[in-house]
Amino acid sequence: AGSAMAAVRDAEIDPEGTFKYILVRLQRPGGGEQRDIVRGTKAAEFHNHIFEKVNPEMEKLGYECKCLGGGKIEHNSKDKKIRVFGLSTGYGKADHSVTVEILKKEYTDYEITWSDDKK
Repeated sequence: AGSAMAAVRDAEIDPEGTFKYILVRLQRPGGGEQRDIVRGTKAAEFHNHIFEKVNPEMEKLGYECKCLGGGKIEHNSKDKKIRVFGLSTGYGKADHSVTVEILKKEYTDYEITWSDDKK
């Protein structure tokens, strides 16, 4: 069971640009192991579009998903910088400090910052 959860990437975000993101908690039904993942893409006009894509993928792997909130990510791959900010109208604001810690696992050589700014 651990290997399936390990196979889920901590963060999957677009390589460039500014886009919406959500923080999602994965959990085995009935408690037990859980972890948080970050997903963000320009393809999503609204935060729930991201969740609607992630949720069925994770259910196939046997996880329950809960959206912990959202915001925006500004990803500059040239300068190796990521900025996390903003909020989701529908899901509320994610804990951006948690998001930053998750992003640091995937983007080890990046400068990653967050703020409660709307823009």
